[in-house]
Amino acid sequence: MIGRLTGILSDKNPPQVIVDCGGVGYEVQVPMSTFYNLPQDGAKVSLLTHFVVREDAQILYGFATAQEREAFRELIKISGVGPRTALSVLSGMGVSELAQAVTRQEAGRLIKVPGIGKKTAERLLLELKGKLGADIGAPMGAANDAQADILQALLALGYSDKEAPLALKALPKDVGVSEGIKLALKALAK
Repeated sequence: MIGRLTGILSDKNPPQVIVDCGGVGYEVQVPMSTFYNLPQDGAKVSLLTHFVVREDAQILYGFATAQEREAFRELIKISGVGPRTALSVLSGMGVSELAQAVTRQEAGRLIKVPGIGKKTAERLLLELKGKLGADIGAPMGAANDAQADILQALLALGYSDKEAPLALKALPKDVGVSEGIKLALKALAK
């Protein structure tokens, strides 16, 4: 129903933020991985969203990247895992780390997340096997941490999953994050 919000970040109170879109303030629950990458209050922000309607509440969940939202959606499909638990998992570990844990079937990494016990971790690994793999967890061809950060910045700025990796390919391999973002934006502007 609501796929993306773009507006002014008016308040941050973990794990909730308020995004002002044309005079309407939307309360959005975000994982800590998204929260840490948000700009200062008063800055423009764009979040991909997932809208949950329950008998007693309507809750909007926000994500900086399409990979985070897809991982969230896969997690809430699992019996016994609700949106709050899925948000906790994504706050406790990044999407790539979750994908690696699933691929390697490492329950120990999931147990470290608050609220996830041994049985829940094993169920998550079983249910996510084949659904949450390297394609979601890998930052689409990013060779190092700087390129992963550049890619995440481009996705947060609203560039598509196809545009951002193409811009990365044109960058030198040893470029820094801030310089890489500038070069990628110039390449995308053409």
